[in-house]
Amino acid sequence: MAEERRGGSARRWAGVATCAAGPAALYGWAHWCFSAEAAPSGAPALAGGAVLAAAVAVAHLVLVGGARGVFGSLLLALAMLAAVTAADRAAARPETAVCTVRAVDSTQQDSFGDGAPPPRTLHRLTLDCPGGYPDVLEDDRIAAPAGEEVRVAYDPRRRVAPEVEGMATPLVPGLWSVLLLALAVLIAASRRAAGGTGGPAGV
Repeated sequence: MAEERRGGSARRWAGVATCAAGPAALYGWAHWCFSAEAAPSGAPALAGGAVLAAAVAVAHLVLVGGARGVFGSLLLALAMLAAVTAADRAAARPETAVCTVRAVDSTQQDSFGDGAPPPRTLHRLTLDCPGGYPDVLEDDRIAAPAGEEVRVAYDPRRRVAPEVEGMATPLVPGLWSVLLLALAVLIAASRRAAGGTGGPAGV
């Protein structure tokens, strides 16, 4: 009985550990893919990140088990997505260009169903930049009207999308990742407080 309890406790703490290890590993992978000189191309980078995220989520589900494992895995998956977004925001955009906005095309993206978020308007700015790149800037706000100039930060290797200079900050997605991780940790730890043997099917 004591050995079963020790084994269950070890599994639960291992499940808690995945809450920190998963997003940290995925952030490191994404940051390397976005900024390293020898980073893989788009498809292998995406596939590698997807495999890593799936492995972490499944490991958390198996280690924590039951309904808490399911909810914790969902929160962990969202935290890892937020970590990737933070890595994208923090990725190197070492070059800047002063570009002229040639045209602005706005598209409304509707949401459906009860409780759905409000419609979102995406603005696509066609740019005229020295050297021909960047040529398009997409954002949920109009950085400058047609005919005006906008200063754009970009990666000359085109691994990440261009952004208005000074707007790409990892703070917001980073905070979301921390919040989601905290909730996942609370769920995983609450299983330990509730007792039980820690089997994968327990609640």
